[in-house]
Amino acid sequence: MPALSESVLPSLGKVALVTGGGTGIGRAIATTFAHLGATVAIASRRVELLEKTAKDIRNDTGGICEPFQMDVKDPKMVSKAFEEMSQKFGKNPEIVVNNAAGNFIMASERLSPNAYGTIIDIVLKGTLNVTTELGRRCIRDKTGASVTNITAGYARAGGPFVLPSAVSKAGVETLTKTLSVEWAKHGLRFNAVSPGPVPTKGAFGRLFSGEVEDAAELFKSRVPAGRTGSPEEIANLVAFISSDYMSWMNGAIIDLDGGQQYINHGSHMGEFLHEWRNNKWEEVESLIRGRTGKGKGK
Repeated sequence: MPALSESVLPSLGKVALVTGGGTGIGRAIATTFAHLGATVAIASRRVELLEKTAKDIRNDTGGICEPFQMDVKDPKMVSKAFEEMSQKFGKNPEIVVNNAAGNFIMASERLSPNAYGTIIDIVLKGTLNVTTELGRRCIRDKTGASVTNITAGYARAGGPFVLPSAVSKAGVETLTKTLSVEWAKHGLRFNAVSPGPVPTKGAFGRLFSGEVEDAAELFKSRVPAGRTGSPEEIANLVAFISSDYMSWMNGAIIDLDGGQQYINHGSHMGEFLHEWRNNKWEEVESLIRGRTGKGKGK
């Protein structure tokens, strides 16, 4: 799916921050912004990956893309990264996409406080950390901004087997609606995009053992449109929402999922997980432990 072109959307000419911008949907959003002429900042914990992604985006688009180390769980690190962006670009970000996330599938009775705490810290608290840091700076400096939060259909419908993410994304959607009212007077607007299944190594790789392609085949049969989405499709929508063409859009939660929100109550985890026995959960739990170095399950 091609990115939006200047013939459809003129150059943004703004500073855009994408958290979790090193891979997957975040990388696609950052690439689209750079292609459209925005000055792009990508942020995450992994500096080496960010630097490679930023270089790739610059080479692919001829645009500006700079990496900034930021662990969204850490308010001090968030503040430091914003200060570095302000010094480098001479102003606050005018576009922010809260895309950084964490997720894994697990039977809820096997979750430890560390397991759900880690996801809540990244998804909900991390979004709050970034958003409030931006808000304080914009209110102080009397500058506006567009904030788009990446959420999920199960934020409203409930998410069996992804309880920590579902709880956190629900909080993110409430944050979106709350601040769209409270901070509109300061020139800030807030919207959310809720993608359906989009196969990426980061998201699908964390959730399921096996190949990303296999998971994609499973999910596309559960989407009325008959296919999964692409990162570029999400990026195109986020870019349009962030542009001045959509300056009156505020407080919207947009599903981009091929119609999936109207079946299975919006959760794309699937009923097949109810059939998993202990040995399958143990296999997934071992996979999570191996990737994180921590116990994510029981």
